[in-house]
Formats: sequence, C-alpha cells, structure tokens
Amino acid sequence: MKNLFDISGRVMVITGGYGILGRHIAAYLVAQGAKVVIVGRSAEKGQALVDELKTTGEAMFCLADVLDREALTAARDTIIDTYGTIDVLINAAGGNMPGATIAPDKTFFDLDVEAVRKVVDLNLFGTIIPTQVFVETMAKAGQGVIVNFSSESALRPLTRVCGYGAAKAAIANYTQYMATELASKFSPKIRVNALTPGFLLTDQNRALLTNADGSYTDRARTIIAHTPAGRFAEPEELFGAIHYLVSDASSFVTGTEIIVDGGFNAFSI
Repeated sequence: MKNLFDISGRVMVITGGYGILGRHIAAYLVAQGAKVVIVGRSAEKGQALVDELKTTGEAMFCLADVLDREALTAARDTIIDTYGTIDVLINAAGGNMPGATIAPDKTFFDLDVEAVRKVVDLNLFGTIIPTQVFVETMAKAGQGVIVNFSSESALRPLTRVCGYGAAKAAIANYTQYMATELASKFSPKIRVNALTPGFLLTDQNRALLTNADGSYTDRARTIIAHTPAGRFAEPEELFGAIHYLVSDASSFVTGTEIIVDGGFNAFSI
C-alpha cells in the first residue's frame, strides 16, 4: 500500500525559511527527504541555514525579498534549472513591527499608518507575490501544494496587534479564494491551505510576552490561562500538520485552515 505521507524527493520552497518557524520546518522536511529551497533577503542567514540542512539532506538558498518580483522570478528560474520543478510553496515570510501595534497606554489614534502599511505589505503581498511567481510553475504542471501562514489574530481580534491581525485575516480569506481560483482555472490537483499556529515565543513577539528578566508578562499569562493545554507551543508541534498538508494524505483538502493552538480558539469562559 502506498505511503500517503512519503514526501521524499519533492521540491519545497519556503519563504522566510530562516525565521524561527521556517528554519525548524525546513530542517524537518529535509530530514523527511524533501529538497528544500530557502528564499530570503539575507544571504548570510540563508546560506548558514542551508549549510546546516545539507548535513542531513538536500537544500539550497535563493536570495530574494518576497516583495521583489524580479528577484523572486530569478530565484524561480534557478530552482527550475536545478530541480526541474516546484512541488510545494510554503509562505512562511511575515512578521510585525512596533508602530503597527497599540501599546496599553496608547489608542487607535496613535497608530502609525505607514507601519501598518508595511506590515500588510509583508504579510499579505509577501504571500501574494511569491504565489504568483512560484505557483506559475505548478499551474503549468497541473499539480502542487501551497501552504500559507495564518494567525490566531485572524480567527478573533487580539488586542494591540491591529495591523498584523488585519493582514492575517486577509490571508485567511485569500487562502479560500485561491483554493477555488487555482482548482477551477488550472487543476484540482493544486491545493491551497493555511496553517494557524498557536502562541509561540518568537523574536517578533518576545517583547510582548516576556519581561526583561525572562518572566511572563500579563499578556503571556492571559494567553496561557485561555489555552486549555496550559502552555505556549513549541515549533516542533507544527511538523505533523505541515507534513499532512504537503503530502498526498491531504489530497482532498483545500481552502481550509489547520489550527494548532492547544485549544486557544476553542476556549470560552
């Protein structure tokens, strides 16, 4: 019987692949036999990660900003020249910035609109543009998988993260739209889903969740109190969901989100 979870030999592009989540996911996928391409704007960080990944499997780095179509196109051409195809696109690039958040002592009227614009550009257009570039190859081949990254802030409005929440809510809608768009106009074998991680301690949210001495902030304690699992997530706990989405085991799954959050979204008092 065929192993539905066998992903060996598949070419997988990960944008933002050297971020806290991306690098862990990349290492896992390489260990499962996938050929992983890290796309990012830091050659130093990207190549350092690829050097690590090559100790266990096959990987390469392509220099490109997710908002730079020309650089992404050059990266795509390099990947095709090297591997001949692109089977999976994981849109892991994203993030937040201070000006797009509202501190406890501030209000909506203090919001930096330009900062919000940058956050929306990175999270929304930083998913749309790579999809246009890399998925063109899948459209021609008639098959492929796209995994976007959503957020708890897309499921329900969270305090403070105004810009990031709006951008990730757009990603959730965009994921559903693209599932229909690609299946109906190109091939039903092109699938688009999103992964919604629970709360992890990452570089982008550490200042919100920990104090200078490493103890949890009031916000962090509130999150844990509303998480039935009673703790933050570990990056490794996303591997199962990612593996499922990029494998043939999810061949009839498209246009949906998989939530890996320890029950946070299910909590109600």
